[in-house]
Amino acid sequence: MDKREFLKIAGIAGAAAVVSPKGLFAQPATGAAILDQKAPFTLPELPYAYGALEPSIDKMTMEIHHDKHHAAYVKNLNDALPGTPFASLSLEQILAKVTEKDKAIRNNGGGHYNHSLFWTILGAKRTSPSAKFAKALEASLGPWEQLQTKFNDAAKGVFGSGWAWLIVKKDKSLAITSTPNQDNPLMTQIVKEAGTPIMGLDVWEHAYYLKYQNKRPDYIAAFWNVVNWAEVEKRYEAAIK
Repeated sequence: MDKREFLKIAGIAGAAAVVSPKGLFAQPATGAAILDQKAPFTLPELPYAYGALEPSIDKMTMEIHHDKHHAAYVKNLNDALPGTPFASLSLEQILAKVTEKDKAIRNNGGGHYNHSLFWTILGAKRTSPSAKFAKALEASLGPWEQLQTKFNDAAKGVFGSGWAWLIVKKDKSLAITSTPNQDNPLMTQIVKEAGTPIMGLDVWEHAYYLKYQNKRPDYIAAFWNVVNWAEVEKRYEAAIK
């Protein structure tokens, strides 16, 4: 057994070992669909095969990341909700109301939302923003190279685990930000810069370490090869309405 196979079978799998895949899987969520989910929450299927994003993101990472890590967030969120004021709320409503004292719901609700979004904004084919969307991006964030640099710097600058985000602010402008751990720009009671996330990059080590080890910048660079810009734009259009 090599190191990669050992990691797959051993400790990483433990967190979600008790989860029944049959009970958790639902149809893939796209656009704003994940915002409408209410408990009990389910694990959305990937909208592509595990190996579809190779060589940018490898198959084994996708299997572990989706089937183990994301599944654990879903299970832990469902376990934490009963008997709380959040139990009857949608995922978006939970994130808007959660505070620093709601540790389990904050971490697992964020983990579920963040990953549900992440899977949909990835795609097997390299794409580019439409001319209309590119114009909106440039109006807020400058030329394409400048946008990429800002986003890359946000992702590289996360100390430890977290996310880099492209968000739509209340004034409908676009901004780039980052959050620690599984925090999310929808957590208005917690984050410094709130907004609607339309693209996110997971920079937890479990998202890239099997392939890139400690070379986070290489993983960030590869991310641009698999962005599903049609989905990002769909989320942008929904956010500005």
